[in-house]
Amino acid sequence: MRFWDSSAIVPLCLKESSSGILRRLIAADEDMVVWWATRVECQSALARRREGVFSEEAEHNAKAILSALAEVWSEVQPGERLRQRAERLLLLHPLRATDAFQLSAALIWAEDTPRDQVIVCLDHNLREAARKEGFTILPEKF
Repeated sequence: MRFWDSSAIVPLCLKESSSGILRRLIAADEDMVVWWATRVECQSALARRREGVFSEEAEHNAKAILSALAEVWSEVQPGERLRQRAERLLLLHPLRATDAFQLSAALIWAEDTPRDQVIVCLDHNLREAARKEGFTILPEKF
């Protein structure tokens, strides 16, 4: 089981340079854990790409893949504990609020023991913060 950031889920839905390696990662371990708002973050990313970048059919396929993933992944729910961790992370790392929530959710999933736990992520700042918190980051290179 691995924690997946939105940045790594969107390439599962579209054909991007990182799609191949992420599809191999999901094939090796299909149990995904995500933050509660991940589906909305992914839909936002797809909407931003929509503007002239891909066809209506590609958009439909991407949304279908996202829906299928969302049906089977596990979600870390919001709450005060998560918010407090996110606030602490913002003091320690150069993160956007959404990334602080992602990392906070990962820490809750890992029961505050990130050693030997994996985050799948393509966002540079989030990867670095997660590494400093003690997570293993995949893919190693992308």
